[in-house]
Amino acid sequence: MKRLGLVIVFAVLLGVLAFGFAVAADDTKVKSATNQVESGAKKIPEGKIGAGVEETAKGVGNTAVEGAKYSGEKLKEAGKAAEPPAKTAWGSVKTFFTNLFGGTP
Repeated sequence: MKRLGLVIVFAVLLGVLAFGFAVAADDTKVKSATNQVESGAKKIPEGKIGAGVEETAKGVGNTAVEGAKYSGEKLKEAGKAAEPPAKTAWGSVKTFFTNLFGGTP
C-alpha cells in the first residue's frame, strides 16, 4: 500500500509540474497534454496503476515538449523584436564616431 501511495503522490506532483509548464504554452496542445496527465492520474486510484502512471508520464513529457516549442518561438520573436533597435543604435554609434573623427558617413 505504501508503494501505491508513493505512486499517487508522484503522479500528482508530475501533474502539478506539467501544469506549470502548461501555463506558458500554446493553449490547444498544452490543454491536450494536461488532460492526458489528469486522465492518467485518475486511473491510478481506480486500480489501473500501470496504465495511469504511463499515461501521466507521457502527458508530462508532451507538456514539456510543447512548452519548449512555445518558449523557442517566443525567443525567436523577442530576438526579431530587438533587432531593428540594435541596427538603429549601431547606425547612431557609427555616425557619432564618424562625425567625431571628421569623416563622412
